[in-house]
Amino acid sequence: MKKIKISFNSLIYFCLIICPIFLFSCNSNDKPEDEDAKVVSQTPITVTQISDTTLADYIELNATSTTLQKNYVKSNANGYLQETNLMPGQNVTKGELLFTIKTKEAQSIGNSIAKLDTSFKFSGLNKIKAPQSGYISQLSHHAGDYIADGDPLAVISDRSSFVFIMQLPYELKRYVKTGQNINLTLPGGKLVNGLVKSFMPTVDTVAQTQGVVIKLNNSDQIPENLVAKARIIKASKGHAFTLPKSAILANETQTEFWVMKLINPTTAVKVPVKEGIISGEQVEILTPKFTATDKIILTGNYGLPDTAKIKIVAP
Repeated sequence: MKKIKISFNSLIYFCLIICPIFLFSCNSNDKPEDEDAKVVSQTPITVTQISDTTLADYIELNATSTTLQKNYVKSNANGYLQETNLMPGQNVTKGELLFTIKTKEAQSIGNSIAKLDTSFKFSGLNKIKAPQSGYISQLSHHAGDYIADGDPLAVISDRSSFVFIMQLPYELKRYVKTGQNINLTLPGGKLVNGLVKSFMPTVDTVAQTQGVVIKLNNSDQIPENLVAKARIIKASKGHAFTLPKSAILANETQTEFWVMKLINPTTAVKVPVKEGIISGEQVEILTPKFTATDKIILTGNYGLPDTAKIKIVAP
């Protein structure tokens, strides 16, 4: 048997020829798979378009109902309160009899004097009448109570002085003027219209808010201490080009804003935008000027790179 001798140089030559061929075949098999993976990797999204709407930038503040004019009914003698039919919430008119007080002297010696001299008309009764029309908002005593001179008996609230007091931060005073119309939303969603009548002369020390008196334009019976929402318009604009909030992305410091705009059915690019008025879920786009045919990503845009492969799906 003959022995085959392989030289060291031949072995090196063989490796130099075979290894590149093997590596090339491996790379050629992997490359199409990577390209296919890139084509398949598409983010599902939904799209929206620019809208031409009327926007209003506003703030909502609390306004509490109250009666500015209150009349306090007080006792004018020491004695006992006679029978009365007054109830809280009851309407009374000016000059109407409210209370009758029998003095303690009449209670103790009135009958004796009447027996001694029947011609002496001594009753010892003091009548207290309503100083102003309104409704009884507070009732302090009932029939049979002993009261002293000057004791409070009732409080009459004047319905004609019924208003809402809105607490306005002083730095926002430039947005509210006397005679301005303001819409109030009551609990339950009912909308009433009011008019700014005046400003309170003092400012709250802690909150730095000033009371604004709002007079209603209707005669609805609204209870006191009801808290409503007052809408203050800061700015408004007609024919504003807007997009939904979810279509706009921002950096961590909220200093840069952009949207993802489609340049073809499968590709979206990053487009910087400048915001204007923000109202609810709509944001005005000042620049650039999008057209009605431009498609902007509405959902699925978070985290997309500058140029991204996308796939439009039904909303």
